[in-house]
Amino acid sequence: MTEQTAAVIGAGAWGTALAAMLARGGWRVTLWAREAEVQAAINDQHENTVFLSGIALPETLSATGDMAACLSGAEVVLMVAPAQHTRTICKDMRPHLAPQTQLFLCSKGVERGTAAFMTDVIAEELPLGAPGVLSGPTFAHEVARGLPGAVTLACRTLEAAESWCDRIGQPHFRPYASDDLIGAEVGGAIKNILAIACGIVDGRGLGENARAAVITRGMAEMLRFGEAHGAQPETLMGLCGLGDLILTCSSRQSRNMSLGVALGEGQSAQSVMAARKTVAEGALSASVVAGWARDKGVSMPIVNAVDRVVNAGLSVEEAIENLLSRPFKIEAV
Repeated sequence: MTEQTAAVIGAGAWGTALAAMLARGGWRVTLWAREAEVQAAINDQHENTVFLSGIALPETLSATGDMAACLSGAEVVLMVAPAQHTRTICKDMRPHLAPQTQLFLCSKGVERGTAAFMTDVIAEELPLGAPGVLSGPTFAHEVARGLPGAVTLACRTLEAAESWCDRIGQPHFRPYASDDLIGAEVGGAIKNILAIACGIVDGRGLGENARAAVITRGMAEMLRFGEAHGAQPETLMGLCGLGDLILTCSSRQSRNMSLGVALGEGQSAQSVMAARKTVAEGALSASVVAGWARDKGVSMPIVNAVDRVVNAGLSVEEAIENLLSRPFKIEAV
């Protein structure tokens, strides 16, 4: 039987975890890593000591900094680069990517400056058919260790999504098929912003009641945003929306929630992000989403509060006071 080949673009924790998952499922995987030390650690020690330490990686997984070598012969490409770098990396990929290659977006965010979703960025920059989206409630360390999890896998048609679910899916990594590309992408982008809000609640010691309220009312904001972009509400109530929101807002393992915790404890967003090797995508997407909501008259008060704290210098105390002093209203999406 012909060996299946895959490429993963981005060797952070999530990219490495996905690459390991595919390799354990019988794929030969090449992982594109910008950092020479990451390449060396994966190839020589079979471990990403920089971004996913302590997890042994399969020997059928290799790393390279050569984009042409990474993409050569790949039947499927998982795009796991940070959202704000996706366009630049797509330009680097373009000369080396065969038009028939299936690409799945696996990062979450909205492009600053254009307010474009990542699937739109990919469609603009790469000579492919419609990219797919793989998104859901997953922490990288757990996927890399083979612990059970489930995701949404969306393609332009259900038939294509079901086919790729069969090819990628494993007993401990369960993809569920969808044809709602925008819904799959909206959930991941918005939940990162809401996770910062939940982190602030946690860091400020406001209690579990407040966290539950933020998750629930944040879900209403996600549904409003999704509806305005043509997403199916059923998609957002599934793994890539509600499921991802619950996970990301419930654990300090989340980079976005941990950023919020630090803000709630009195640290500045700039100091926290400057000290990290990893990216909290919610901080970068917040200004785009909040600005769009203001322009379109879509009510997203929690997203707006996060944007003003992270990007406009509003104090956490004032943001909380503003939210708690809003007029009472009928509970509805």
